[in-house]
Amino acid sequence: MHVQEWLETVPAVSVYLLVGVVIGLESLGIPLPGEIVLVSSALLASQHGHINPYILGGCASAGAIIGDSIGYAIGRKGGRPLLARLGRKFPKHFGEAQIAMAERSFEKWGMWAVFFGRFVALLRIFAGPLAGVLRMPYWKFLIANVLGGILWAGGTTAVIYSVGVVAEAWLKRFSWLGLVLAVLIGLTSMLVLKSRAKKAAAQSQTQPAGTEPEPVPTAD
Repeated sequence: MHVQEWLETVPAVSVYLLVGVVIGLESLGIPLPGEIVLVSSALLASQHGHINPYILGGCASAGAIIGDSIGYAIGRKGGRPLLARLGRKFPKHFGEAQIAMAERSFEKWGMWAVFFGRFVALLRIFAGPLAGVLRMPYWKFLIANVLGGILWAGGTTAVIYSVGVVAEAWLKRFSWLGLVLAVLIGLTSMLVLKSRAKKAAAQSQTQPAGTEPEPVPTAD
């Protein structure tokens, strides 16, 4: 069976569940490729009408918000011993250097670290559990979590879906070459937001103690 024909047979509900579950687990604190799954699914939706991009974005947003909230609850209950255990199991993601960087970001930016952390892979894994460990007030965490989850998940879905629709003619003519091109264009768009979020995190590390942080850059 041709790849295109096979993709048409994939039940839409399976795609929605996969995206929601993977992003939810990643937000909870488990290192998974949530962004890759979301980008791939949004591109798939742009080429196959049986997948609704609005439902896809909604499932991604719900997974992000719910996963972060569960991660917050686990972090609040487990405390620093939880981070130590995670560091032993996932040293590349929860090592001392990574935790220290995330803590500095939280100390400087507070709830904004949760919001902008959604756009940075490492902080996306840390945000929920670390906010709980540091006992950030839940109402602050919830506001940043909801806004960040919707903007990241919904925005990513919208950008990649739009790129896929525009690139449809190229996909038909050049097959996988066009697919790669569409993905690269979509990822470039998201890297702009990621770059700005990383600059904000870097500024929080170099800002002298006792001074006010510079305004956090926002998307144009």
